[in-house]
Amino acid sequence: MTQTRFHVTSDRASAERLFSALEVAFEEEGYPLAAFDTDEVKGIREVSLYTDDEPASVRQRIEALLGELAIEADIDAELLPDIDWVALSLEGLQPVRAGRFLVHGSHDRDRRRIGDLAIEIEAGLAFGTGHHGTTSGCLEMIEIVGRRERPRNALDLGTGSAVLAIALAKMLHIPVLATDIDPVATRVAGVNARLNEVSSWVETRTAPGFHDAIFRARAPFDLIVANILARPLMSLAPEMARFVTPGGSVILSGILERQRNAVLAAYGGQKFRHVQTLWRDGWVTLHLKR
Repeated sequence: MTQTRFHVTSDRASAERLFSALEVAFEEEGYPLAAFDTDEVKGIREVSLYTDDEPASVRQRIEALLGELAIEADIDAELLPDIDWVALSLEGLQPVRAGRFLVHGSHDRDRRRIGDLAIEIEAGLAFGTGHHGTTSGCLEMIEIVGRRERPRNALDLGTGSAVLAIALAKMLHIPVLATDIDPVATRVAGVNARLNEVSSWVETRTAPGFHDAIFRARAPFDLIVANILARPLMSLAPEMARFVTPGGSVILSGILERQRNAVLAAYGGQKFRHVQTLWRDGWVTLHLKR
């Protein structure tokens, strides 16, 4: 599928305001954003948005944002060739440490140390390599909660690459249900589970929300991990309460710092109490208990 990159060049202050506005406006779509200085001395920065969707409607929304922000700048666009840009960019990424976990590619197997819980994730289509603040925050929280509570049955909702499900299985040796609404992500998750030799513990399933029968068959869960987005997390709060065991825990991420209180309020209404927050690169990871 051909991808379109929209980019706007402006002064640094205007570019930062635009980046923040794009992050909010396209939060649900999850379009990748990027920003970098094209002239550091003059303070000129370029902001880019990547989309696979109808480019005309996306351009209109960006134009509307520029108008609301009173930023006078042109919107340029380019069609990108049909390349797996995620895989290409991940080839050069360095291993990531998060607590005892080490997330790495095959070319960095020699970085593993005695005592590491090593997770090998190859460049692919699914989100979750440990480099994003939400993923590394979840890995650190999994180690904290797993060591303290020793859950026996876990769910990784919105599994992506299955890095979190693999982490749970490697650390705790417990059954983990790993679900995603995207069949491509589910396929990649299954490949990664086999690569990390935890396929006997991790079951992958393409399933939207909590509607699939697999949830009823495998519930209740002592621990639910969900690294998605704040709004879906808030809407899922009642179902989270229904599918977690009494006294069980949820680990939530994909939440911007400014969204933290709204998510806590949604889960507080379902009788969850806040235990801990980890702050990473403008994002938060929450540990809540019911």
